[in-house]
Amino acid sequence: MAIADTYAPRLSQRISHALEAARLWLGGKPPAIQVAALPWRRVPGGRVEVLLATSRDTGRWVLPKGWPKKGQSLSATAAEEAWEEAGLSGRIAAKALGTFDYRKRLNSGLHRRVRVSVFALAVTEAADVFPEKGERTLQWFSPEEAARRVHEPQLAALLRNPAVIKSLI
Repeated sequence: MAIADTYAPRLSQRISHALEAARLWLGGKPPAIQVAALPWRRVPGGRVEVLLATSRDTGRWVLPKGWPKKGQSLSATAAEEAWEEAGLSGRIAAKALGTFDYRKRLNSGLHRRVRVSVFALAVTEAADVFPEKGERTLQWFSPEEAARRVHEPQLAALLRNPAVIKSLI
C-alpha cells in the first residue's frame, strides 16, 4: 500500500499531462501561466515551516502567487508576489521546485486553467508593513499541515514530497 501511495502523485501528474495533451490536440487553449513563492524557514530543532496566505476572494489557503511580469524573470516575479502579499523577502531559487494546476474563477463566472511554477523562497525578513497587509491571513505551517490546508491536490503532493522539502534545507 505504501508503495502505491509513493507513486500516486506521479501517476496523477501523468494523467493530467495526458489530458492536457489531448485537450491541446483537440484545439483547446493551453493553460495560463502563473508563478508562486514557497516561503520557508527553519525553526528551532531544525524543522522546516512554510507560509500560506489566505486568498482575498475565497479565503482558501494558498501560496503567494501572481502573473508573470514583462521584463522580469519568473523567480523574481515570485519573490515580488511574496513581498506584496505577505511582506516576505529572502533568497529566491532560480529554478522552480515544480508546478501545480488549478482552475481560476474569472469575473465572468467562467474558469480558466492555470499552471503555476513554484519557486522556493528562503525567508530572511518579514516586514510589518507591506502592500496587501490586512487583506490576507498569514500563517506558518509544517509542510504536512500546509498540504492538508491547500485545495489543489498537486500542490499538496508537492508539499508532501520529501525530496522537495529536503531541497529547501
